[in-house]
Amino acid sequence: MITNIEKISATDKARELIAKLQDRNGAIMFHQSGGCCDGSQPMCFTTDDFKIGESDIKLGTIYGADFWMSKDQYEYWKHTHLTLDVVPGRGSSFSLEIPMGVRFIIHSRLLTSEERKVLNI
Repeated sequence: MITNIEKISATDKARELIAKLQDRNGAIMFHQSGGCCDGSQPMCFTTDDFKIGESDIKLGTIYGADFWMSKDQYEYWKHTHLTLDVVPGRGSSFSLEIPMGVRFIIHSRLLTSEERKVLNI
């Protein structure tokens, strides 16, 4: 039986980039608002540069960086497992990785029925 379910994980490329960003910037965090355009991609900030709201939900911690999502967006994604990844390209946002010519993206998969039971979803 499954007892520990992670809602968010990361590829090796994402963990490597997180480590670089932490070396350059100190403590970092992620937020995904679910807005249009860049708001639908995960954004990376220093922990001092982004204020978490009362309606934000912490999905987990990736390589020392907390990953938050707006409650409204979570309602759409609560039945999925998310994997943080990195792709070449430049988004038009304030996310820390943008000057490096890459951007974070999310891959998702539906949770299994057993995972949903454990999470009471």
